[in-house]
Amino acid sequence: MNNQAEKMGDEANPILEYQSQRLQVLIGEMMHCCQDRMLFQSRKFDLPPAELKCLMLFGDERYLTVKGIATKLEVAKSRVTKILEGMEKKGLITRTDDPQDARIRLIALTPEGRRKFDEVAAFIREMHRTILLNIESEERKGVFTCLETLRAAMETAKQTLFQA
Repeated sequence: MNNQAEKMGDEANPILEYQSQRLQVLIGEMMHCCQDRMLFQSRKFDLPPAELKCLMLFGDERYLTVKGIATKLEVAKSRVTKILEGMEKKGLITRTDDPQDARIRLIALTPEGRRKFDEVAAFIREMHRTILLNIESEERKGVFTCLETLRAAMETAKQTLFQA
């Protein structure tokens, strides 16, 4: 049976309905775990969640701009300005004029900001390592396969819904 025929037959399928509800619950529980982790990290590293998310945007970036941060965090530029003010007061970032365009401010991590970034990144790596250690080594490949399949299906569903 082709995929389209399967989809049409599945629409009234009670098993699909149960699986859909179960998927919703599991994804909700995973999101809740991620939110709990973010709150824990926020307390552990003494940064509000928004500042923590902003800090982690730097990765290998030497400079970011307000517009770039706003796009990545999906918030207004005015919100980014407030986040950056808090980070600047903590000595995590500096702002300088772009030598090519005086209208643009370049945001960079200070040495303290880079140290904090490295500390948070190490914590996140260790947390993911701990998660993997709670999954039998022979099951990990299947977990990754399932997660990749789920991510692809979610992207496809997102595109389908956004086009409607």
